[in-house]
Amino acid sequence: MHNNLLKLKKFEPETEDILAEITEGLLKRPQKELPSKLFYDKEGSVLFDQICNLQEYYLTRTEVAIMNDNIEQIADTLGEDCLLIELGSGSSKKIRLLLENLKTPAGYIPIDISEEHLLKSVKTLATDYPDLRIMPVYADYTKNFALPRFNFPYSNKVVYYPGSTIGNFSTDEAYEFLKRISQIAGPGSGLLIGVDLVKDKRILHKAYNDESGVTADFNLNILRRINRETGSDFNLEKWGHNAFYNSEENRIEMHLESRSEQLIKINGTRVKVAKGESILTEYSYKYTIEAFRELVADFYKVETVWTDRDNLFSIQYLVA
Repeated sequence: MHNNLLKLKKFEPETEDILAEITEGLLKRPQKELPSKLFYDKEGSVLFDQICNLQEYYLTRTEVAIMNDNIEQIADTLGEDCLLIELGSGSSKKIRLLLENLKTPAGYIPIDISEEHLLKSVKTLATDYPDLRIMPVYADYTKNFALPRFNFPYSNKVVYYPGSTIGNFSTDEAYEFLKRISQIAGPGSGLLIGVDLVKDKRILHKAYNDESGVTADFNLNILRRINRETGSDFNLEKWGHNAFYNSEENRIEMHLESRSEQLIKINGTRVKVAKGESILTEYSYKYTIEAFRELVADFYKVETVWTDRDNLFSIQYLVA
């Protein structure tokens, strides 16, 4: 029993809503697509953790290096007694560096779409940080959710959004999402966010097409999950992973490409797929420092930007 670990707060997504998103994406869009949030079931979360350790995947090690090199300044920027809110906490590895360097954090609210992964990680954190209040929230943070109620003092709310997850939104979606997060956390709240930067497309290609095939497995796992949770009948052997850089849009596009003509059953609905036709599963937008500043200017002020020496990645601190 962990006295510092509060009861899980749930905003569980409805199965019908997920089905509606899936069928709309496959039947009503010019480019078939699936919501990338479906990547992160238990197996998908494990696979993504493996991706983060790949040699080709520069993002995680570069972000961690930036954190390590600047952690004192980052901790000072967040300040004493802050209430830390993490979006997409996953295995909660990156948060440890913050927790070990922050001055008396008032509490920690991890929010994640994978309930099992979330519960496992917070139990470990509750043991390792017995004096830290932990208030886990199981939710699709891209939809409506609320912060838990609490009655303890804190100096400021700081939302932590690590990785390059903001790049998974289109620019319009990113604008609306960050606007909503600024409203949920409130005026004066902080946002510590990872933003991947525009770079040589050869580096990007390798990062999303690793030789060991872990990213391909991660991509295909979205079909495995849909089959399990909706009774669909995707044959994974008939799909291949395809990721490429769209230089006009400054984004990686990740697709699943059909190896043959198929007729897929999605909970009783039939979806026809031609040979060579693809399903878009993820965007990963890359930004310049200035482009990201302009994106958030209506509701956030960028106060500090930390980068690596090669300008591959950035960690930015914004104030609502």
